[in-house]
Amino acid sequence: MLEDVKKALRVTNSAFDTEISDLIDAAKLDLRLAGVYFVDENIDALIRRAIITYCKAYFGYDNKEAERFEASYVMLKQHLSLAGDYHAPLV
Repeated sequence: MLEDVKKALRVTNSAFDTEISDLIDAAKLDLRLAGVYFVDENIDALIRRAIITYCKAYFGYDNKEAERFEASYVMLKQHLSLAGDYHAPLV
């Protein structure tokens, strides 16, 4: 996941790996808090896109597109949290 996010952020070195890893973890936690269920080993395209969009919204200080990415992330999170396929399986 780290390499995918770094590519999306256009980061080619490892100087920001810790910050990016923290953002990935924060995105996963935020999705789970919203009721979106997924297993880290089986992250599908929509979960991956949500995590990448979260990272694009919060990475760096001079991001002119941060608000747009944040709005996109919030909308995607809402859709995922409402979709039955992303609810925890009943036991």
